[in-house]
Amino acid sequence: MMSALSMQSRVAAYLDDRRRLGFSLKTTGAYLMSLAHYADRIGHNGPLNSEIILSWAQSETASMKPTTWAKRLSNIRRFLNHCAQTDGGTSVPDGNIFGRLRGRPTPHIYTESEIVELLAAAKRLPAPRSFRSATFETFFGLLAATGLRLSEALCLRCSDVDVAAGQLTVRQGKLGKTRLVPLHPTACEAMSQYLTLRQRVPMSQDSHFFVSESGAAISRSVPQKVFAHLRADLGWRSRGSCPAPRIHDLRHSFICRRVMLWHKHGTDIDNAMLALSTYVGHVSVTYTYWYLTGVPELMDVAGQMFERFASESGENGNE
Repeated sequence: MMSALSMQSRVAAYLDDRRRLGFSLKTTGAYLMSLAHYADRIGHNGPLNSEIILSWAQSETASMKPTTWAKRLSNIRRFLNHCAQTDGGTSVPDGNIFGRLRGRPTPHIYTESEIVELLAAAKRLPAPRSFRSATFETFFGLLAATGLRLSEALCLRCSDVDVAAGQLTVRQGKLGKTRLVPLHPTACEAMSQYLTLRQRVPMSQDSHFFVSESGAAISRSVPQKVFAHLRADLGWRSRGSCPAPRIHDLRHSFICRRVMLWHKHGTDIDNAMLALSTYVGHVSVTYTYWYLTGVPELMDVAGQMFERFASESGENGNE
């Protein structure tokens, strides 16, 4: 018989194994430990059955909504399948028992004029020694020009920015992977100008590239608040499924504009997508392909790719 303590040990061992493969599992790990502690509190022994799993999924939730329960269940299903294969007694409830999870939200795809407006508004921010405005003008400009994740830009160190070579070293990507990100000459120029101002505050090779006036690293909440302020001043309304345009939509916009430009120029998108996937740090190229079907602006591209595929398949079938 498996004790409640051994269930917590199984969860810990499972997470250790997955993290050694490079998966961070921050959210999933929290859900799994919550499940193990729940089983412990109610005195459950043995493999997890559907009653325990569904009871946990509906417990301790601030908003008692089926979508919340479905999300909790979705995050632990891989672990449940693992247990079912090893102990033969763990149940794996139907993934749709609480209804289908909402699909990925449709992003707000920024126009070029909106990005220009955003950077101009950041430049007008009240800023002692004109440093704060330069920080956020450069920060948001870098996200728009490279598609970096918010966390990746915040984690950049001075030693990661090589303006002479025209590239960044991103060390805090998905699954902890490191990648080189070439910069457009205009982005290099903007980074170089910011670096001149950046030298006014204490810095070393290991210092964060984007910092406050005191030289301290910028926390994630700071650009979120600044962006919300600028967004409100600009009077933007969301064209996606989220209530308002997000910082992360700059990444979506970068990828979409690149694919649309390739399509316009007749580039072989299938070959180019692998390079783009590497550039933006996607774990798999399938995540990059999502943009062809998940964004309205690219549905025409996706449709044409399918027509070409169907046509080629038909021709091969007639040979």
